[in-house]
This record gives sequence, C-alpha cells and structure tokens, in this order.
Amino acid sequence: MRRVVVTGMGAVTPVGNHLEEYWNSISQGICGIGPITRFDASDKKVQIAAEVKGFDPTEYMEKSELRKNDLFVQYAVAAAEQAMQDSGLAGTVAPERLGVYVGSGIGGILTTTENSDKLCQGAKRVSPFMVPMMIVNMASGTISIRTQAKGPTLPVVTACATSTHAIGEAFRAVKHGYADAILAGGSEAAVCNLTLAGFTSCMALSTNNDPATACRPFDKNRDGFVMGEGAGILVLEEYEHAKARGAKIYGEICGYGNTSDAYHVTAPDPEAEGITRAIQLALEEAGVSPDASMYVNAHGTSTPLNDKSETLAFKKAFGEAARQVAISSTKSMTGHMLGAAGAVEAIACLKALETGIIPPTIGLQEPDPECDLDYTPGKARKAQLRTALSTSLGFGGHNGCLVFRKIEEA
Repeated sequence: MRRVVVTGMGAVTPVGNHLEEYWNSISQGICGIGPITRFDASDKKVQIAAEVKGFDPTEYMEKSELRKNDLFVQYAVAAAEQAMQDSGLAGTVAPERLGVYVGSGIGGILTTTENSDKLCQGAKRVSPFMVPMMIVNMASGTISIRTQAKGPTLPVVTACATSTHAIGEAFRAVKHGYADAILAGGSEAAVCNLTLAGFTSCMALSTNNDPATACRPFDKNRDGFVMGEGAGILVLEEYEHAKARGAKIYGEICGYGNTSDAYHVTAPDPEAEGITRAIQLALEEAGVSPDASMYVNAHGTSTPLNDKSETLAFKKAFGEAARQVAISSTKSMTGHMLGAAGAVEAIACLKALETGIIPPTIGLQEPDPECDLDYTPGKARKAQLRTALSTSLGFGGHNGCLVFRKIEEA
C-alpha cells in the first residue's frame, strides 16, 4: 500500500490565525476563551466562548466575495490557502489527482439565522446567496474551485468527529490510489445565539463563566464544554510524490479507526466500546504499540460523561501502557471547535512529533478519580516522541482515531 504523509498545514483558531501562532499558543498554555463578542450574551446562562480573534478574511478573499461566503467557508479557505502555501504543492500535481475532503459539523448557521431573522422582521426576500452559503459542502466546493482540485472531493458531517473522519477518509483515498494529494480537515463558525441556546438546553455547555476555569478536561469539577470556532486543514500526500518534489514532511499518517457506539444521540457509551475499538483499529493498521514515546491528543471535552468514558477507552485499548503515554486535551485552550476540532488536534499531534513538546491540559487542578491517567496538567513538557494519536467523538455515537508517526525512510 502507498504511504501517506502530511506536507502542509493551516489553522485559524481562537488562539491564533496561522499555524505557528496556534502552535506557540497551545504549547505555552495560552487560553483562547473569553466573553462572547459576536452578540449580546449578557442575559444568557452561558456568556463565554472561544472565538477567533482579529481574523482578516481579505488576506485570502476579495471583499466582493465575502458577502457570498459564510464565515465557516472563509475560515476554511484561509486555512486551506495557508496549508497549500506551506506545502508548496501547487503546480506539482495534476488537477484530477488533487482532492478536497473538508467538512463541518453545522455549516452556515450564521447565514441561516441572519436570513431567518430578516423574514421574521418583515423582509419579503432573503439573500440570493443564502443556499450556497448555508450548505455544509460549500467549504470543500469553494476550496476545490480555488485550487482547481478536480479529484475526489466531498464534505464529512459527523458532528465533533467531522474533521478526524475527513482526514481519515482522505488518508484511505490517497493510500488506495484514488488521489495523489488531498486537502483535508474541517471548519466551524457556529458561535451565535441559536446554537448557544441549543447546546445550553441539552446541558452540554459549561455554565461556569470564568474563562480561566470553564473548560477543564478531566478535572473533578468540570461541568461542560465551551464552544469554539475556526478551521484546520492538512495537505495529505502520497509519500513518493512528496519525496520526489523535495517536500517538507511533518509526519506520516499510518492508522485510522472509524466506529459507532450505536448507543445514544448525545451521550457516549459508558462502557466506551466504540471509541476503544476505533483506537484499536487505528493502532492495528499503523502497526504501533502505545508506550512512553507516544503522545495522545484526547477528545477531552470537559463534559462529565465524555472524559470518564474516554479515560476508560484508553485503559482498555492501551492496557498497562495507558499509564506510560502522555495525554492532553488542547480543548482546554481552544474550546470545542466542533467540526474543526479533529483537524486542529491532528495538527497539534504533528507539531508535537516535530518539536518534542507535549501541549498541556490547562485548568486541570483537581483530577477526577475516574480520570487518573497522565493528562499533562498545567504546563507543557518535553519528551522523546515517535508516535502520536488523536481521538474524536461526535453526537450520534461517531468515533474516530488517527495515528501519526515521525517519518521513516522506506
């Protein structure tokens, strides 16, 4: 089978709008959570989120294009252009051999609510761009048009597991020869009154409005996740193709697991069977065994049920090695970026392999007795790493796992 490597990465996040800014922030334990500025949340039960700050879409799109593209597409385009520039891929691959697998958990919800509000306020018509702005596939479609990618192109929509699955399915497409390179990841821009109300009603969000302590994965006092937004895009490329053009290689994707809990629409399986199996499948495909040279970027949402079941999954999948691996949740800094979460966390895995820095779980002060693994509390640390693993769990019972390793010559 063909080997698949990552040759470019781009990120728009609550802690930085470019790759290195994002990585520098999370490796230093900088928190991107703060009071909501997108709308007036002063009378809401939840008043904080992890918003993208200082984003200038005109770095990537003409002003005339902005009114035709929802913010989630703007984030996706920005991250994709960063990744393409970082990779140096442009002009080196046939358009028919270049694909785009970029998804979103919610899509153009800002466009949907804006146009709905107009009708409710008496308007007779909505924007002629409303439909293409709101549909979830438009991030992948727009990137395809802009990069002239004519190969396999699709979105993935599996809630919070979206971009992990997008990367995993792109990995399979390149591995099995359907493309030579694919831009893969996810984007989300869903910080609005409606989504905040919805997630609050289903008791998923933290009601602690202190930005420093609201998102504390694996802590005894955690009470829910904090909404985030942004985008992460990776360039996946066939190894020989990348090697022939002298591309910089961040690491190799060597394993992918995709399972379902078939248990509940929002709650994870308390026995963690689905995510355990996803981890085991990814490790088996990668031919990797967990040990002290592995870093794990956990889904780690800071919800009582997720963190407990995910800890159980690590114990089941890793066995005795569960206490040897270093684990952290970077959501403690970025908030939960929903459909973009898996991609920015995959980037964190690859940067950890490159730098030997394990990013921390900030806010973790009093560990839950049922979350008793090494979750790297408070501060980053150095380690000799060979492999990294990332997990994602989504509403509907969707589970995804990716395994990365430092590049090894064939």
